[in-house]
Amino acid sequence: MERKTNVKLVTISVFVATFMTAIEGTIISTAMPTIVGSLHGMEIMNWVFSIYLLTNAMLTPIYGKLADKIGRKPIFLTGIIIFIIGSSLCGLAQNMLTLIIARAIQGVGAGAIMPVALTILADIYSIDKRAKILGLNSAAWGVASIFGPLVGGFIVDTVGWHWIFFINVPIGLVLMGLIAYFLVEPKREKSNAPMDVLGSIQLMLVLLTLLLGFQLIGDVGFDLSVLLCLGASVVFFIVFVFVEKRAQDPVIDLNLFKNSTFVIVNLVATLISGFLMGVEVYIPMWMQGVLGKSAAIGGLVLAPMSVIWMVGSFVASHLMEKMVTKMVVAIGLGITFIGSAFLVLVPAAASFVWFFAISAVLGIGFGITITTTTVRAQSSVEPAKLGVATSFNTLVKTIGQTLMVSIFGVVINSVTSAELAKSSLTVDPDVMNQLVNPHTANTIPANLLEPLRGMLYSGLHMVYLIGIFLVAAAFILNMVVKENRKGEVSDGNC
Repeated sequence: MERKTNVKLVTISVFVATFMTAIEGTIISTAMPTIVGSLHGMEIMNWVFSIYLLTNAMLTPIYGKLADKIGRKPIFLTGIIIFIIGSSLCGLAQNMLTLIIARAIQGVGAGAIMPVALTILADIYSIDKRAKILGLNSAAWGVASIFGPLVGGFIVDTVGWHWIFFINVPIGLVLMGLIAYFLVEPKREKSNAPMDVLGSIQLMLVLLTLLLGFQLIGDVGFDLSVLLCLGASVVFFIVFVFVEKRAQDPVIDLNLFKNSTFVIVNLVATLISGFLMGVEVYIPMWMQGVLGKSAAIGGLVLAPMSVIWMVGSFVASHLMEKMVTKMVVAIGLGITFIGSAFLVLVPAAASFVWFFAISAVLGIGFGITITTTTVRAQSSVEPAKLGVATSFNTLVKTIGQTLMVSIFGVVINSVTSAELAKSSLTVDPDVMNQLVNPHTANTIPANLLEPLRGMLYSGLHMVYLIGIFLVAAAFILNMVVKENRKGEVSDGNC
């Protein structure tokens, strides 16, 4: 009797893999002060986070192509193996530079896990069930955001920070066993077309220079190095398009971009993912800098968003059974717009309790929008291109987050600097960093706190004004696509 995929065990394995990669970001945030104290090198600390995201994004589209070409299982297993190796090297690191290199390797592995996990779910579940499963999968991110800091703190305080990385090894090995045995893929026809190595290299260079450029904007502002990176990215992109037009089996089929649904749904995902970074990064800053609350409160107000995100995914699943996906996305964006409007309108003196409600509204909006755009991106292409489509959707969300977190950083720094320059206050140039840190805010003289909080509020207000325009732009883009009852474009064009 021919073996078949054990859908339940494979689904659980995908959920655990998602959780393993999701918690990596939240758990290391908690451990970072201890790691810096142990390894030294605060001046390059940000690269522990940045390099992971950079290598993750660079490899994501390559893995998507390979998943279509040779199968989901071998690519998923390869990603887990590399992730385990990177995690082990992180745990063994004896200085900050070694840790950054190990995090780069870890990111290379993670670049396969998330997009291929979503592709596996798309393979084993029909469209009508997929939104519910994606909702459960997204719950892993919510659980990670809540329990990551708690688990990280416990591990650091008991067995040491090295184990926040070593713990991935046994989990990864169990996952490999489950996927290797219980995921049964149909045999694929071997393609005689060679792998698009040149196109893959060009694509990685495009992403490397683009994301590095935006990372540098957040670090040093718009200087020559940023312009060189972004200029190089444009040149590499032009070469990439030239190469792909002539490739036998291109890493990203440029014909995908003739599909209006695919293009617009990914633009919507990019814009909303960018706004999401404004929420995740700057609501905690609002709690700590403007309201003077603890870091715990800053993280706690985001908990409703993480939990209710899953509810939004289930709502999306229900709505997609009754209406075209374009309208489901419109509902999600409408709810997100209401949440973003609250952030623009809420006064500086508003109680932190209001942010629990705002977080909940945004959670259901994001849950509906992100889940539906993922399903829509997958269903808008033929099955043979499902891996590429899923990985591209994952990639554009990463680009949106990277781009907007840099822009938001420039905006808030510019506004607060301008406000400080206009004021008659004589303060340390680093005073805003002191203000947003609960441990140093109490060192600021009481007579300066209120005006400084007002300046920070002005910067945050500008961030959320930009955010509401991102949501509005996404809503307008979404309404452009014409589709039939099943959410597919009838003619392939707008």
